[in-house]
Amino acid sequence: MQEFWYDGDGVQLHAVEDGRGPVVIMLHGGGGDHRACLPIVAPLSSRYRVITPDLRSSGRSRCADPLTWDRFADDVRALMDHIGARRAVVGGVSMGAGAALRFARRFPQRTAGLVMVWPVYGGEELGFTEYQAATFASLVPVLARVHEQGIEAFRPLYQESPAAEAYFDGMIGSLDLPSFIATNQFMASAAQPFASVAELESIAVPTLLVPGNDLMHPAEVSGLYAARIPRCATAEFSETADYESRNAATAAAIGDFCERSAIW
Repeated sequence: MQEFWYDGDGVQLHAVEDGRGPVVIMLHGGGGDHRACLPIVAPLSSRYRVITPDLRSSGRSRCADPLTWDRFADDVRALMDHIGARRAVVGGVSMGAGAALRFARRFPQRTAGLVMVWPVYGGEELGFTEYQAATFASLVPVLARVHEQGIEAFRPLYQESPAAEAYFDGMIGSLDLPSFIATNQFMASAAQPFASVAELESIAVPTLLVPGNDLMHPAEVSGLYAARIPRCATAEFSETADYESRNAATAAAIGDFCERSAIW
């Protein structure tokens, strides 16, 4: 496994890669970095060139500028240009699934396949569930306290479990606060990666959907994708409670999708 840097419109962006072969790019969710994707794509490195970037304003991809879905999509294109990849399977987890969807909409000719794991965003027509709306709204007062409290203003967001708080403590040392603020401002804006159901219906690339099973990744969103994206296959693991088993099953499903359905 090795890291590299590439230019995204004047910003140095960070990524990690492993393996050789056709390119698989997996995008992490909000508040995380490339490490969050590794459990579900690292097993593919025996057959594919697996790349897990730090999204702009996350991890080591430092940027305090305002974020947009188009900016994320353009960054993936810049990554592919940097490594000389004409096409790639592009996927994402949680918020990263929204960025992957945006990429597939903007650059279908560069998309060998689209993978969405635990998607969050139902588009402007469906909107957010009450729980999702409340979660995004909860970021607003946190951001208002950052000026006085610094990074500690975000700690309450990571106190739902000892593991989450330990993750927060582990990333404090390397976290760039202006970048972290930019990411959270973007999430607080509740911007959607697509507007209408018609946009989903226009996605022509092969698609793999792994539905979520919690309040932030609701069944309504996955059901909309499954019903409206024409070439969407669903891999359902909601009954697999064990985290490691679910990741292994997801990795196997992505590998099968890349082998059988992707258009390289």
